[in-house]
Amino acid sequence: MKQICSLITGINRVLFLAAAALIFAVVPMLLFEVVARYAFDSPTVWAMEASTLVFGPHFLFAGPYLLHLKGHVAVDIFSEKLHGRAKIASEVFSYLVVAIFAGVFAVVSWPLAMNSFGMAETSFSAWNPPIWWLKFVVPLSFAMLFTQAVAEILQAVFFSENEIGADA
Repeated sequence: MKQICSLITGINRVLFLAAAALIFAVVPMLLFEVVARYAFDSPTVWAMEASTLVFGPHFLFAGPYLLHLKGHVAVDIFSEKLHGRAKIASEVFSYLVVAIFAGVFAVVSWPLAMNSFGMAETSFSAWNPPIWWLKFVVPLSFAMLFTQAVAEILQAVFFSENEIGADA
């Protein structure tokens, strides 16, 4: 069980690091656009849109690993006062809400991604890049968020129970 949870977290960590690396592509794009626009009075048609398209995967793929790191915004004024089984129950409930949310979004967004692929959707801008591939990032990232939430539930239930038993 612990190995499965570690595998899920490891995959999400790799996606997180890849998402973080995307910023190294965005900065040069925007720098190029600024220099082209203001130094040479020759703006590009692609740079702003390309950087926007890269930001989507950046945020979506970072989310599942941030759940593991507890890096999301949390209102913990009640849960920080809990101990033992009550704290575990609070964590399980929170992760269950995240899992349901992510699962629903993954299921609902999959047909939209398939439809976009089927019609070879583009952005309809002056540059007009294909964006169908970006639509697959949404169900994939929510599926990974779902699996990470399930892994966190399993860790809270099975591994926190052992710690409580040792404390008693």
